[in-house]
Amino acid sequence: MTAEKSAVYLDNAATTPLDERVLGAMLEGLRGLRGNPSALHAPGADAREAIEEAREGVAALIGASPEEVVFTSGGTEADNLALFGLARSAPSHKRHAVISRVEHPAVREAGRRLEAEGFEVTWLGVDGYGLVDPGAFEAALREDTAFAAVIWASDEVGSVQPVGELAAACAERGVRFHADAVQAAGRLPVDVGEVPVSTLALSAHKLYGPQGVGALYVREGAELSPLVLGAGQERGLRSGTENVAAIAGFGVAARLAAGELEERARHERALRDRILAGVREMEGIRVNGHPRERLPNNVHLTVEGVEAEGLVLFLDALGYAVGSGASCSSGGHKASPVLLAMGLGEREAFSSIRVSVGKDNTPEEIDGFLAAFRQAVGRLRELSPLQAG
Repeated sequence: MTAEKSAVYLDNAATTPLDERVLGAMLEGLRGLRGNPSALHAPGADAREAIEEAREGVAALIGASPEEVVFTSGGTEADNLALFGLARSAPSHKRHAVISRVEHPAVREAGRRLEAEGFEVTWLGVDGYGLVDPGAFEAALREDTAFAAVIWASDEVGSVQPVGELAAACAERGVRFHADAVQAAGRLPVDVGEVPVSTLALSAHKLYGPQGVGALYVREGAELSPLVLGAGQERGLRSGTENVAAIAGFGVAARLAAGELEERARHERALRDRILAGVREMEGIRVNGHPRERLPNNVHLTVEGVEAEGLVLFLDALGYAVGSGASCSSGGHKASPVLLAMGLGEREAFSSIRVSVGKDNTPEEIDGFLAAFRQAVGRLRELSPLQAG
């Protein structure tokens, strides 16, 4: 499939295009930073300096200290390091965790593995908007709870959780709290000085940085057991020679995201609302997620009488790239656990798509998408056995 075929990119929740300013920093790193960051000589010191500068940029995005930022290969590794690290470093009598049913697969599958290892997990349900009830969350916390995990903002439907209230409840009880902020950082204000999370996952390619690099915020005093053992890089929590150029790109992307957050959010929100206004004129369209507490760039739709896979491919043929389900779990033909947890049926789950705008999209592109969407839905409904019942 050629890049020209999908001329308008509306799948920014899956990955964002690499910002040219970030690319420039990466090329500079690839060309000029030849040394191993762990080496004592001058080229090694230059590489190490680039990493620390990037660490400062990522820390500033979330209101953290640079020493609390650990670089990883992406959001998935950051989530895994948090959950397994918190579980395995917990006192022996704490063998319980609370995890929401609307987590990213990196958290959900880690929770299942912990269950297989003997941990007890309380899988916390959500309402029809995909939100955790703070009262139910507090009630699920126990004396033997080692940690809790709730995503900051849904990677599928865009709903924003009351993480401040949830993290505060855990802090009062001495329970560690992990938040996956991969979708939130760079689109919403994320400040660990105000929200007492113990750990927080980030990913560069969700904020116009490179793929294959992420970070885990680890609050000072939060103990973690490492997953990757070796020479002890990244405070001993993530051994292995660092990807200097990618980390440098992440640092630039984080600084840009912090400086342009309000402007980007305002722009994306206007485009999102333009889509919502357009689809509300159509019959048989359901908007999923909370109507107000949601990401500024996310539109998640259930389209009656149409299979999501066919709709995505039809729109792709018309020149518009959108997503079906969560990008990290849409490869298998299974109904989204997030949508099922929200009360949607399997047929509705298989008829749902995600449209996620970005900082470089335009109102004209959105108008073109809406026209293509109407055309695709109309044609597919004529052909669909779902519409025939």
